[in-house]
Amino acid sequence: MPDNLFIPSVDLRIGSLEEYNRRQKEKASLRHAKAKPRPCITISREYGCTGYPTAELLRERLMQRTGDEWVLIDKAVLEEVAKRHNLSEEILQTLGAENRILDEILATFSPRWKSSYDYFLPLSRHVVALAEQGNVIILELGGAIISRHIENSYHFRLFGSAHFKTATLASRLGLESEPAEKLMHKQQKARDHFTRDFLNQDDHDPVLYDLLFNNDRCPTDRIAHAIADFVLAR
Repeated sequence: MPDNLFIPSVDLRIGSLEEYNRRQKEKASLRHAKAKPRPCITISREYGCTGYPTAELLRERLMQRTGDEWVLIDKAVLEEVAKRHNLSEEILQTLGAENRILDEILATFSPRWKSSYDYFLPLSRHVVALAEQGNVIILELGGAIISRHIENSYHFRLFGSAHFKTATLASRLGLESEPAEKLMHKQQKARDHFTRDFLNQDDHDPVLYDLLFNNDRCPTDRIAHAIADFVLAR
C-alpha cells in the first residue's frame, strides 16, 4: 500500500508551484533595488513522523502571516516538474551554467552517488533553484544538505519513538501494527543508506538543523507554529 494516500494530488501542488512562479516574475519586474533574501525552509523527518501535514500547515500559516505566496516541494512535485519542460526551465532560470552553490554541494557528495547521476542531478538543480528564490518549503530530498550554503535557509527535523511512528503509519495506511513497524524500519533503513552513501552525510546529525522536534510530544500544529515563529522572527 502506498504511503502517500493522505497527500493531495501532484496536479494541485504543481498548480501552486506555477502560481508561485508567476508571482515571482511579477515581483521581479517591479523590483529595482536588490531584495532581501526570502526564507527557504527544509523539513526532514524520520519515517513515520508527520512531515507532510506539518509542511502543509506551515505553508498555510506563512501565507497568512506574510501575505506572500509560499510553495511546498517534495519528490513527487519535482518528478512532475521534470516532465514539464516549460515549468522546469522557468525554475532553473535562477541557475547559471556554472552555479557555484550547486558545484560546492556536489563536490561534497560521495563518489558512489554518480551511479544515480542522471536521476539525482536534475532534482538537485531544481531544489537549489527553488531554495535560492525563497518562500519555499522543501520536504525531504536531502534539503538540509543540498541547500545548506544558501543564505536565509532554515532547517528542521522531526523524530519520534518507534511506537509513535508505527502507530502513525498504521493509522494513516490502515495497517496492522506488525506490518506498519516492518515498513517503518525498512523505509528508514533505505533513507539512511541514501544520505550516508550518496550524500555523504548522516541526516540524523543534529548539527544540520536549527531545531529538532520530538513528534511524540509535539503535535503537527505546534511544530508548524514554532517553525513559523522561528523563521519570521529572524
